[in-house]
Amino acid sequence: MYDVIVIGGGPSGLMASIAAGTNNKKVLLLEKGKKLGQKLAISGGGRCNVTNRLPVDEIVKHIPGNGRFLYSPFTVYNNEDIIAFFEELGVALKEEDHGRMFPVSNRAQDVVDALLKEMARLDVEIRKQTTVAKLLMDDEKILGVRLESGEEIKANAVVVAVGGKAVPQTGSTGDGYPWAERAGHTVTDLYPTEVPLLSNETFIQSKELQGLALRDAAVSVLKKNGKAIITHQMDMLFTHFGLSGPAILRCSQFVVKELKKNGGKPVTIQIQALVDYNAESAFQLLMKQAKADPKKALKNIWKGIVPERWLLFLMQRAAISEAATGADLSNEQARHLAKELTGFEMTVYGTQPLAKAFVTGGGVSVKEIEPKTMASKKKPGLYFCGEILDIHGYTGGYNITSALVTGRIAGDSAANFSF
Repeated sequence: MYDVIVIGGGPSGLMASIAAGTNNKKVLLLEKGKKLGQKLAISGGGRCNVTNRLPVDEIVKHIPGNGRFLYSPFTVYNNEDIIAFFEELGVALKEEDHGRMFPVSNRAQDVVDALLKEMARLDVEIRKQTTVAKLLMDDEKILGVRLESGEEIKANAVVVAVGGKAVPQTGSTGDGYPWAERAGHTVTDLYPTEVPLLSNETFIQSKELQGLALRDAAVSVLKKNGKAIITHQMDMLFTHFGLSGPAILRCSQFVVKELKKNGGKPVTIQIQALVDYNAESAFQLLMKQAKADPKKALKNIWKGIVPERWLLFLMQRAAISEAATGADLSNEQARHLAKELTGFEMTVYGTQPLAKAFVTGGGVSVKEIEPKTMASKKKPGLYFCGEILDIHGYTGGYNITSALVTGRIAGDSAANFSF
């Protein structure tokens, strides 16, 4: 008999087992894979973006999927507590752009090792390559778990930290959703977020823009009426299947929602490469530069305002030949090009599958979770944390912050549960 069983050896599960162990409880962590902390080890490009130092309001803004739910947990344990926790474990952190916190060593493995060392110090029992088949419960409360081997393990409380369905190679294969439903929980529709977009525009199919990166472009997802739902100004990339890069990943969940809303019709993406201009001021700029040097080729006159491949592609669309000079430029052509530079539009018809996404949208409904304890409102002794919950943020340390905060609180509350 254990005080607490934690299922899942990802960020939220490791944190939950440490929190429960800190309460001098008998804790068992079950992980179906061969390794603990697999997603942590590959996060942040192998450097592990452990949290984000922005103020709470800003963090919530960067978690468009039910981020507001975290206001209450943050009063119990927050991003500054995460930073202090890792520094106490001997993992020095440094702040980079947009508040992202990384280990000074730039090694994600150091973060994983520190967590494992702390679990060993607290005598947390670990069983790897151990798959849970179901949760054991009666009408009143949770009783423990049954393994695939048939073995039953009893516990006073159970923390489910098995992740979502994104990055399945790390073991997140959606195991926890049916368990949650059996315990009486609602699992909201699952969908990919932070995921590349697919397009069948002719210029995507011909691969003529493949590999072209636009730095700091303003990318918008448009509604049917042409109004922007969201705009993200970051880098983006054209690929052989559509669009990718940070700005696209952040826009992706809004594309998914819009596709759902409009019955699967293609969604328009607007790309503004010349961000400090509108169509009129861009037109003035193009004309002014062309008039200043009428004998020079336009492609050389405008060199540097956007990447050359993008410029040539848009000139072609505006019917401006590559050999044209400043003297050849008509007002109409310049207006057309200005419009493309400040509001190029294309359609996308979907996203790569959930297995290719960085983050799962949807999950166990947060309406059925006690925010200050992460306890199930449906089944006493059951706790949820991390990506299995219907909480999802942008990449940049926001999802991991949510996982570590909810994990800490779930483990602590599970350790103190009495029925």
